[in-house]
Amino acid sequence: MNGTAHAAIGAATGFIVANTFHTTPSTTLFLVGLGSVSGLIPDLDIDGELRGKITLSHKMIQKVAQLIGILMVFYSFYEGANSEKYIGIGIGLGMIVLSSSIKQKHMLSITGVGILAGGLSLQETWFILLGIYILIASFVSHRSYTHSIVGVIFFGIIASKLEVSLGIEGIYYTCLAGYMSHLIADSKLLPFNKRGVKLFLPVSSKEI
Repeated sequence: MNGTAHAAIGAATGFIVANTFHTTPSTTLFLVGLGSVSGLIPDLDIDGELRGKITLSHKMIQKVAQLIGILMVFYSFYEGANSEKYIGIGIGLGMIVLSSSIKQKHMLSITGVGILAGGLSLQETWFILLGIYILIASFVSHRSYTHSIVGVIFFGIIASKLEVSLGIEGIYYTCLAGYMSHLIADSKLLPFNKRGVKLFLPVSSKEI
């Protein structure tokens, strides 16, 4: 399944969660967008050798990295304090510049390090964990650990910390549902998928 379909399914899960919690229009829009991003996150497990086999294009990855950099700048500007603010802004700007010039096989690793450093400077647990997730994902093969229960649990922890940080009800369920929707859509439960996901890594490498 391609990236557009994963994003659309993730957005739908965000809309369902928003309606379940009877959120405001602005929060609904936010959850729909968050669900769309969460539906794409498992496909961050790429490197240069695998780029021809993944559902996300090189340009898409660059845009995601640049978007994260922009968000880092704004988040640091409004939430950072004293020197932390300027450190966060500097890291965000650096990510924007680097993401447009480096090779794909290096980009995710550098993005993960940048987010990790930004999280440490802002003392935001969810940001630190997201950096660790991306850094690890940049070294694993496609449809492996990010497409497993281990990936679901790790991303679920990130989502729970993000909900606490922003104080918006529904973030956790949106992120979790969006992420899981990707695994279901890539599994052999759907008859048109020739390959499945190794859901029970590292215990079992059997595709489901």
